[in-house]
Amino acid sequence: MPLLALHGVAKSYGALKVIDGISLAVDPGQTLGILGPNGAGKTTLFNLISGDVRCDAGRVVYDGRDITHLKPHQRCRAGIGRSYQVPQPFGNMTVFENLVTAACFGAGQVEEAAWETAHQVLQQTGLLPHANKPAGGLRLLDRKRLELARALATRPKLLLLDEIAGGLTEHEAKQLVDELRRIKSQGVTMIWIEHVVHALLSIADRLFVINFGQALAEGEPGAVMADAQVRRVYMGMEA
Repeated sequence: MPLLALHGVAKSYGALKVIDGISLAVDPGQTLGILGPNGAGKTTLFNLISGDVRCDAGRVVYDGRDITHLKPHQRCRAGIGRSYQVPQPFGNMTVFENLVTAACFGAGQVEEAAWETAHQVLQQTGLLPHANKPAGGLRLLDRKRLELARALATRPKLLLLDEIAGGLTEHEAKQLVDELRRIKSQGVTMIWIEHVVHALLSIADRLFVINFGQALAEGEPGAVMADAQVRRVYMGMEA
């Protein structure tokens, strides 16, 4: 049984159809990469999964349960964690305090357990040396790590990553991918929107390409990247 299944989800703003009847399924432990040109509807798709935006039509089924009408905090408690394209830490709080907050309110842990979770995630993401620094003063790589760490502190079964490698150097992106591989090895299911394609291809089991809010291609990464429509629409290349 898929961990997540979308059944004909749709979202419009006035006459603009941002997501137009998309269906997909993600199995437990799988990493699904989402590709598409700017404005294709990728982040809106994430918002429909996380509950930040309500579907106009269709259903969101998670772990065998219809969560279409659940609020974002209820979905988080159920095991759906996410990062945002622009990191959104509590800038005046320390890195450690950000993680304790995520564990308390996202995972519903009591204080002692939240402190333990925060410490584990600090070690896991390489942020332990920055634990007592204000989150707002971190460099980009560490802000990206903190965005990932805050999602991990909610103890997700399903992790949504929105362009987490964007803006990083080649070396920094490799460090991030190594961290994501470790997370994947622990059985966490991931859906990853990314424009740094080589980073995405190094970890994704499947790719799903959208354009103008509709599914364009889906399947094994090599086959999808060789698809003539994908090459034309996403990469601006004629096959």
